[in-house]
Amino acid sequence: MSVLFILIIVSLVVAAGFLVAFIWSVKNGQYEDGYTPSVRMLFDDELAAKNKEDI
Repeated sequence: MSVLFILIIVSLVVAAGFLVAFIWSVKNGQYEDGYTPSVRMLFDDELAAKNKEDI
């Protein structure tokens, strides 16, 4: 039964560590622009084609 308590305490410490890491990353701006990188590759071909036409 004591092993169960140790595992619960360890899992709470690990969960608290992940929570602290997540809050730290949000405060440091890791998640500020979540939209642009996902669509940048979609518009890259159009911009490259337009630049080739201008040359």
